[in-house]
Order: sequence, then structure tokens, then C-alpha cells
Amino acid sequence: MSRALPRSATTVALLADIPSTGHVGEAGARRFAMRGEGIGERSAAFVAFAREETSAGRKVVALYPAWRSSDAERAVNFARGAMRTDHIAGIGVDLSPLALSLVADQLAYLAPYLPPGMVAALCDELPRHLLAGAWLRTVSGLSTIPTSIRQHVGSYAPTVSFLAYCAPTRQVERMRPADVAATLPFRPVQPVQLLCSTPDPGITGVFDDHLPQAIQPVATRTLPPQPLGSAYWGTTKYVEFVALSAHPQALAYAAGSIRASTCSWCGEPVSARYCPFCSAKSARASTRPSAQRTAPRPAGGHGPHGAPRPPGGAPPSAPGPAPPPHTGWERAPGPALGHQPPPPADGPEGPPFPGPAPHPETPRTYSR
Repeated sequence: MSRALPRSATTVALLADIPSTGHVGEAGARRFAMRGEGIGERSAAFVAFAREETSAGRKVVALYPAWRSSDAERAVNFARGAMRTDHIAGIGVDLSPLALSLVADQLAYLAPYLPPGMVAALCDELPRHLLAGAWLRTVSGLSTIPTSIRQHVGSYAPTVSFLAYCAPTRQVERMRPADVAATLPFRPVQPVQLLCSTPDPGITGVFDDHLPQAIQPVATRTLPPQPLGSAYWGTTKYVEFVALSAHPQALAYAAGSIRASTCSWCGEPVSARYCPFCSAKSARASTRPSAQRTAPRPAGGHGPHGAPRPPGGAPPSAPGPAPPPHTGWERAPGPALGHQPPPPADGPEGPPFPGPAPHPETPRTYSR
């Protein structure tokens, strides 16, 4: 069933009622809300879309929330069976709605510059470079992240609240304002941008007073609440957030971190034991991409990491999207490798960009 395709021929879809954050401009994943009376009606739009994409010679990477996977898995199976193709990969991602929305759009931004197998591999890699979670007033209804009996009992105390993280690790901690900065499980490489949303703007006081000060973002965006946010967090008393690096090399470094091997059946570079497209075992030795190429600036005033201008018109310090990486599978030579990112702040932080990390010819920013 497999045949060789152009390595940039990948389309990213998101099978859930998870609107875009708008953080990558127009280069977002195709959304399918999966609404309807029966599974056939809920799947029809995606099946028609997948038929059109595969007929045009493109492979489809379909993401869906792992904690709400039933309808999405059936839709992917319907599409694969109806077209008798293995060019559609369904991948469950265990992230909160806001984080999953961002990751899907980042993948869509990178898709034109990577082979389909690498796009699928980044579904697991990109969350490792985010700090994502929520401030919660209670964890009594939280079922998507492990919690303890002590934490459930603490939910009944009037002054207790929690910080729950879904990336890069899944954990819940009682929020102690004096210890927030010291207990962060991960700190993205500076400069950092912060996205947040809540269904109840009246409860954000504790969050606003402590978490941004601990993360120290160069820009903060408040977004509308995600429709599935309450279902994931088990309460309406939450403030969901995602902190991401705005360093120009952030996405290129994530792509360059993948160790990929070649699928023994369809030839796609994959990082998992089994190919997400044809399910065959990967066969050849692992390789690590080591170079990149730059991409044209997308339309609009913001890119994948574009921060709004601060008052006075001056752009923030070095926020900008990572240019799409050149992987080992492209023929075009990458540009010369360059400098290291700024030194990390105190406290736990993501890994530095080591050695020959991919680097663009000229660092770009999407603030104008």
C-alpha cells in the first residue's frame, strides 16, 4: 500500500473540539470537532478530508486527546479502511486542551519542512519542551493526572489550591506561594512566553500573583477558555497555562533532538518501535538530524513564537519562531551552525542547546 512521497507532503489534523491558540498565525492544524448524532456523522468530515489529502499524494498525521480517544480512533480507522491506505496515522497525545492545541499548530508549521515520519515523531518530542498545566482550586474531580488521597482531602480546605502539570511530566503539587519558583518541574529556555486561559476570570488572583513571577515570561497572552478544559481538569475553577521558549532555535532544537530509524516497510523515519503509518518495525540504525534550513516569514504579525510588542513599540528580547529544521533526509545543505542560547536562569530548566544545535542564517522575530 505504501509508495514513495515527497518528504514535505504532510497534513496535520486535530480530531477534537480544541480551537487554535492562533500562536503560529495561519499555519495551523486542520480541526474536526467530532460533533454529530452518531459515529458516522461525527467522522464524516474527517474521512472526506483524508480522502482528499491522500488522493493529492499527502500523508495525514491525525492527533487526538488520549483521554478522549474513542471517536477519533474510529474515525481514523474508517478513513484507513475506506481508502485502503496506510498514509493516515492516528496519534493520541496525553496533554491538556491548551497544550495540545499549541503542539498541533507547531506541528502544522513544521510539516512542510519535514518528512511525515518526523512530524509524527514530534508529537512525543514537542511536549518535552513545554511547561504546561493549570492552577486548580480543587483536584476532587481530576482523573487525567494521578492524584493522592491526601490531595483529594486537601481540596476541602478553603485556602488550599494546587498546581497540576501535564508536560513535560504529569504531576500534582499543593501550591505554596513561597515555593512556586523552586518547585517548577521544568523551565523552558529563556526568553519564555506564557499562554493562559480560564472560564472564570474572577479566580485568577492567586495565579496572577505567583506563577508568572516564577516563570518570568517576556510576554503573556490570555486566550478564550478551551471547550474541553473543564472535562480535562475536572472543575471550572482552573487557570490553564502553557509556557514555551521563544528562542529562535526552540523548534529546530526539538526536531534535532529526535533519534529516528527507518521503517522497514514504508521507509519513513520513525522514533517509535512501530511505524505510526504502516505499523511495521523500524529496522535501520538510529540517526540524529544535525542541520536545518530557514523558512520564509509567514504572513501576519506573529509567528509560532511571535510575541506582541510591549508598550512603547520596542520588541521583546529575541522572541521569535524557530525556523523549520533541516533533517538528515533533505538534500539541501544546511547553513553554518552558530551560537548558544542565553544562559539559563536559576532553578530547574530545560536542557541547553548543546554543541552543533541547528541554527538559522539570521535569527528571526515575528514582532514588527
